[in-house]
Order: sequence, then C-alpha cells, then structure tokens
Amino acid sequence: MAWIAIESFRSVDRMLAAPGPAAAIQVKALGPDGARALLRHQAAEQNRDFFETWESLQLILGVGFFSFLLFGSNEGRFSLLLLLLMFLIVVVQRFLITPELASLGRTFDFIPAYVPSVERNRFWMLHSLYTGSEILKWGLGLVLGTRLAFHRERRSIDPGHEFDVIDKANHRHINR
Repeated sequence: MAWIAIESFRSVDRMLAAPGPAAAIQVKALGPDGARALLRHQAAEQNRDFFETWESLQLILGVGFFSFLLFGSNEGRFSLLLLLLMFLIVVVQRFLITPELASLGRTFDFIPAYVPSVERNRFWMLHSLYTGSEILKWGLGLVLGTRLAFHRERRSIDPGHEFDVIDKANHRHINR
C-alpha cells in the first residue's frame, strides 16, 4: 500500500511533466499549480479509499485465519495471540487512525506545502503512528509466519509402532 500511495502521487508529477494534448489544455486553463493541486487531491482520495478497502479486507482475512488456527489446526495460544494482536492493530488503523488521517488530509489538500498548517503537522504525527503500527504488525506477522513454518509436533520413533505423536494440546501420546 505504501508503494501504491507513493506511485499515485508520482503519477501526478509525471503527467504534469508530459501531458497529452487534451490534458495540456486543461492544465493551461487551471494553471500548473491549480492542476497539480487538483490532481494530487484526486490521488490522495484514491489512496484514502485504497487504504480503507485494504484494511477492511485485512479484517475479513484476519477473522478467517483466526478461525482456521482456532478450529482447523493444533496451534497453541501463542500463535492465536500473535494473530489477535495483528487483528487489533488493523482495527485501530481502520477505525481510529485512517479516518482521522483522511479527515486531516482533506483539510490541507489545496493548501500549498510551504504554508504552515497545524492540521498538516497532526497528519504527519498520525502518519508516523500508522507507519509504526504497520511495522509492528509486519513484525508480529513475521514471528507468526516463522512459527507456523517451523513449529511442528514432536515425533519419536518407537520400535513397536510406526511412530508416536505427542499431542501437546491434550497432553497425551497418540500411537500411529
């Protein structure tokens, strides 16, 4: 999502640097600063929508994955806790941080960057909080992914059986 957001703003500058003939007429009518402000506003609106949609999708995927780990695997509490923490981070992002970022962003979309703005300062503070929460979520996901990839039930070979599986969830041996 960060890459998409950055690229959408870069596309504004690319278009303004080499507009097509029809776009050049509109840019001339609005003036370069007006056209840039309008196009950046459109890019920001798309980014706001993309982030809300992605966070909503993460919530749906999180519920599905949590249900799978809870009911369809023998993963323990630690894995479930990691996933629950990731889910809670997305809830905070989707319902607290992102709406505030969107609201603040709309207040200064048409104010030139060189003009001081309390809203812009608050936006960047929240943006840093969002970025930090995203890094934390990725870190938790990395730990969870590593645990799921490398955590296996302990198995030992018993001469009398094909093998024994130690069922940690129920604290018993299962002979197979």
